[in-house]
Amino acid sequence: MKTLYLVRHAKSSWTFDLTDHDRPLGKRGRKDIIKMGKYLQENHLSPERIISSTASRAFYTALFLCDHWGIDEDRISLTEDLFHAGTGEIIHTIKRAFECNTLAIFGHNPGFTDAANVLSNARIENIPTCGIVGISFEIDHWSEIARGRGRHLFFYYPKGI
Repeated sequence: MKTLYLVRHAKSSWTFDLTDHDRPLGKRGRKDIIKMGKYLQENHLSPERIISSTASRAFYTALFLCDHWGIDEDRISLTEDLFHAGTGEIIHTIKRAFECNTLAIFGHNPGFTDAANVLSNARIENIPTCGIVGISFEIDHWSEIARGRGRHLFFYYPKGI
C-alpha cells in the first residue's frame, strides 16, 4: 500500500519584479505553513520522501513543512516537471518516485486539484494554497499508479482546520 500527499504551495507574494517561478512566499503563506505543519505533526501525517516543483513558493513550502515533520531537506527532490504541471505530468512524476510507502509532492493548481480528482474518488473543487490531499493506493510500486486507482483519505487546508 502507498500513500500520496498532494500539497499545493502556500500563499505567495505578488512581487511583480520577479518571474512567476521566483515569487517568494507571502506573510500569510508563512503563517499558514506553521498552522498546517502543527496540524500535520499532531495527526502524525508525514511522508518518507518529497518531490517539489522548483518554483520558490513550492520549494519553501516543502522546506518549512519538513521542519514540522522532522525531515531533513536532503529528502526533497526538485523537478521542473511539476511547475504548472497537468495531470499527466504529475502522474508521470509520481511513477518515477523513489520507492517509499508515503510520498508528498508539492506544486501548483489547477493541476493538483485535477490530479486529486482523477487519481481518486475525490470531488474537490479547488485545493486552496497550503492545502493537502491524502490518497491511498493498493499498489506495491509507484510505477503502478493510475487514474481512478486511489482512495481519497483526507483534504485539509488552513481555513478548514
